[in-house]
Amino acid sequence: MKSRENLVRLKQFQVNEKRRQLLQLDMMIAEFERMAVELEAQIVAEEKKAGITDINHFAYPTFAKAARLRRDNLRNSQSDLAQQRTMAESLLGEAEAELSKAEMLESRDSKVRDAETGGRSAMIG
Repeated sequence: MKSRENLVRLKQFQVNEKRRQLLQLDMMIAEFERMAVELEAQIVAEEKKAGITDINHFAYPTFAKAARLRRDNLRNSQSDLAQQRTMAESLLGEAEAELSKAEMLESRDSKVRDAETGGRSAMIG
């Protein structure tokens, strides 16, 4: 049946799309981590240059304050992406289960077709 083949292809596409989304989330999380580490190094360097590590000190470097804020925002975004990744993993599992079911149906249908075709050709021959 053609519709079963189309269903299998659709489910395979959905699984591939979910995997791509997971990979993209992983890449974004890794990139945010890299950027946060770079900002942390810049913060430490700025504090060392100024000789002030107390954030509440009146002479604390403005650049360090801004870098801290950006780093914290990146960490929050990382956390949000991790939650999205967890959800995407569960959706991938569901899509893989649906693909498996569709493949089993297609396999069953192809066996039935082969049996019907084999039976007809035996009757003709």
